[in-house]
Amino acid sequence: MKLKNILLVVLISASTAVLSVWGYGKWMENKYGITQEAGKLPVNYAGFFDKNNNNAGPVDFTAAATSSAPAVVHIKTRTKQRQVSNNLPKQKNPFSDFFGDQDPFSDFFNGPRVIPEQRASGSGVIISSDGYIVTNNHVVDGADEVTVTLTNRKTYKGTVIGTDPNSDLAVIKIDGTNFPYLVYGNSDDTRLGQWVLAVGYPLNLDVTITAGIISAKARSIGINKADRPIESFLQTDAAVNPGNSGGALINTNGELIGINSAIASPTGSYAGYSYAIPVNIVKKVVNDLLKFGAVQRAYLGIQYPSDNITDDQKKQFGIKDGDGVYISEVAPDGAAKEAGLQKGDFITKINGTGISSGPELQEQIARYKPGDKISLTYFRDGKENTINIELKNKSGNYSVVKTESFFEKLGGELVNVDAATAKKNSLSGGVLVKKLGDGLLKNTRMQEGFVITSVDGQAVNNLDDLKTALGSSHGTVRLEGVYPGYEGTYGYPLNLDSEGSDNSGDNGGGNGQ
Repeated sequence: MKLKNILLVVLISASTAVLSVWGYGKWMENKYGITQEAGKLPVNYAGFFDKNNNNAGPVDFTAAATSSAPAVVHIKTRTKQRQVSNNLPKQKNPFSDFFGDQDPFSDFFNGPRVIPEQRASGSGVIISSDGYIVTNNHVVDGADEVTVTLTNRKTYKGTVIGTDPNSDLAVIKIDGTNFPYLVYGNSDDTRLGQWVLAVGYPLNLDVTITAGIISAKARSIGINKADRPIESFLQTDAAVNPGNSGGALINTNGELIGINSAIASPTGSYAGYSYAIPVNIVKKVVNDLLKFGAVQRAYLGIQYPSDNITDDQKKQFGIKDGDGVYISEVAPDGAAKEAGLQKGDFITKINGTGISSGPELQEQIARYKPGDKISLTYFRDGKENTINIELKNKSGNYSVVKTESFFEKLGGELVNVDAATAKKNSLSGGVLVKKLGDGLLKNTRMQEGFVITSVDGQAVNNLDDLKTALGSSHGTVRLEGVYPGYEGTYGYPLNLDSEGSDNSGDNGGGNGQ
């Protein structure tokens, strides 16, 4: 090829490259408002531009990471060794014929079983300079000891101030002042594709920060097994592993927008998605626990079908198609009934915020307490209506939910069994139900005079043992014991979540709100 032809090809290639760069720059300017400076495009090795950054540089996580790390703590828990009774039928020791009544091996076959000491760890977020920390309920649930370690390696004793299994949140406290803390953001402002950082202590490592985006909102994954769970997670692809629970999800401004709570994984370790409780729910729960000692949760008094209900189930239960959340039942004493809502209505907005799923409805109502008024928009017979509703509590009134002591919740008069009765009935101890009153025990068929000796196989020798055994349990447990003077062991199921009205109805596997 002649020299002038070679020069022509080079010239054309160079011109094309210049035009391509110029065209790309104009496209970026039109789409994102990013302009060329001094004839150069901004360098962004990640391939993303921050359109809110006037300097048009790449997204930079260093400021948010540096400011947030000191406010995220490592929580370690210890649950003491426990002795539980063996509920299995007694086994015959094959050597008993050699020893008769003085069998030295009997404890190996029919003795108590010991659950060894348990240790676990998670994360938490300092939310005030005087040492209040928010974490997950499942991080501290049932723990006998809680310790908190900061990034400066200082360790403090943690005191559990309050817990809420329904939202899987807890508040603990460490003594001191001038602690670094995170500022609340607004989880409503999060958008799909937005950059976020997860901060915590995964796999017992030191403080670790990972980045990802918001990949979904108002996500329910059915992981919370509490009585009335609230699940409306922010879903991200930031790497989260065991130990991250209770840690921070922050935006690029360093604001707290969620508490990391769960991962979706077939192995138990990170597999692509993690879930955080929106900070707008966190704020409400934390404020209630600090002010009242219990969450003041508001209810509409309705039932609605699950979002994953099949078409066949819809036909079976007469559920119509439409936008919003379909009301399948209305509680007779609920706020919805009082405001005129009916079965078959579709709820589409709460205070002007669009509602298209059950988790979105839960998330909005979870921000209010009984007695609060909201604006609710619904469709009935193709017509849109907006009404004001005064929300109620789960019992159908507007009263503040008080924190009951443990034994007030059980009801009745409970005392440690006296030594003479214990010895006469071959007991190492127990709790005597001296009198039954209004409370959970009344819902069983238990009679006065019963001596509780175990809870789900865990030995109960005194009132402290009973409180420990029941205090770390949820749902239905089995109380076992004896009636002094009578032969045999008796057992009673006790539903720890049975109090109050559930505003329920048959709707084909639906949910209440």
